[in-house]
Amino acid sequence: MESLPDAIVQYILSHLNNARDVAVCNCVSKRWKESLPYLKSLYFPRNSFDGYTGSDSPDIVIWKMLSSITCLEELVVYSPFTSSGLASWLLLVHSSVKHLELRMDNITDYKACVDGPSKLDCVSAAKNLESLKLWGVLMANPPKWDVFKNLKSLEIVGARLEDSALSAALRACPKLTNLVLLGCEGVRSVSVELPYLEQCKLDFYGLGNCSLSLTCPKIELLEVQGCSWLRVRETTCLRKLSIANNSGRVYMVDFGKLSALEYLSMRGVQWCWDAISKMLEWSSEVKHLYMKVEFTGDLESLLPFPEVDFVEFFNSHPKLQKFDIHGAMFAALCQKNSLKNVEQGFVIPCLEEVVVQVRSPLNAEQKMSTLESLLKYGKNLKTMVIRILQMKSNHSSSDDFFDEICRLRFMNRKIVRIE
Repeated sequence: MESLPDAIVQYILSHLNNARDVAVCNCVSKRWKESLPYLKSLYFPRNSFDGYTGSDSPDIVIWKMLSSITCLEELVVYSPFTSSGLASWLLLVHSSVKHLELRMDNITDYKACVDGPSKLDCVSAAKNLESLKLWGVLMANPPKWDVFKNLKSLEIVGARLEDSALSAALRACPKLTNLVLLGCEGVRSVSVELPYLEQCKLDFYGLGNCSLSLTCPKIELLEVQGCSWLRVRETTCLRKLSIANNSGRVYMVDFGKLSALEYLSMRGVQWCWDAISKMLEWSSEVKHLYMKVEFTGDLESLLPFPEVDFVEFFNSHPKLQKFDIHGAMFAALCQKNSLKNVEQGFVIPCLEEVVVQVRSPLNAEQKMSTLESLLKYGKNLKTMVIRILQMKSNHSSSDDFFDEICRLRFMNRKIVRIE
């Protein structure tokens, strides 16, 4: 290092970002300390000030480091801080910082949020942000944000939100292309209208009874967890869609034609059959279908799926390449009359991989017939995975069914495997 030109040393040290490493390097030599102004990124881990005994508060220590940097582009702070500390930092770097990530830790601090200015309000000073990620956020009131004209990515992880506050925050970010809300509670009704949004991941924690309306003509990827009512009308660009509700029920879905959809995942304890049948109808061009829904039925009644015609299903999804069937959907394809319409010349043209989850030996004959039909008519089938989970029965039928599956595997050992 001593033999290198100053410019090379500055370039190497400018790629440090951990605050502790930077502090240690400053003590090595005057030459190394003079490289501090050229840092582009600075990261303060959660334990940055563990064992710290200096007279300055952590807020002031961070401020002093930031004041020595000429053009910081990325700031990540996981260590505890105050709203006044954050405000003072952003006054220093507001014009240069493009990527900001903060562990807010104020999800339960309602009094501080009301008395303000809150940590969330302070973020507005960073006018040129391109990405913003916040952890542990309380958003009880609309944040006092001006419009972030350059913000493309907003991620909030672990938050307590009010509907009006979330709506106001989204209005301040009109150029978003990526929106992630994970582990968020308190939301009842969400309306997202972002003309440039391409990727959206929403995970609402609680009773699973939220409603979502999304108007984003460029949306390509949408993952939603915890909503009972969904309306997404502009879907011409949507390629990947995942809908799950682990706590509540999915009552209503309203999508436009899913002509570009390649991947569809439907998960949850209970979906209304109308919602399931509509999703299957709209996703006729899908290439990968994942279904893990245990029951159908309205309101409190938990009902099995109605019978699904094997031939009609695959004829309606001619481009299907991978099919993950779990629980009720596999049972629906294994009913007595599911295979009655098989005609000469019927094939499943594109299917290459099937993953089947089996829990019960009930209707074993029909289930074996369905598995054999997938092998027979799936002319391009390369892999069939049969997962046997929690098969609870003291009757000999369980052993007989397992023996039949093992026979099927032996006869098709190049394709079938058991997990």
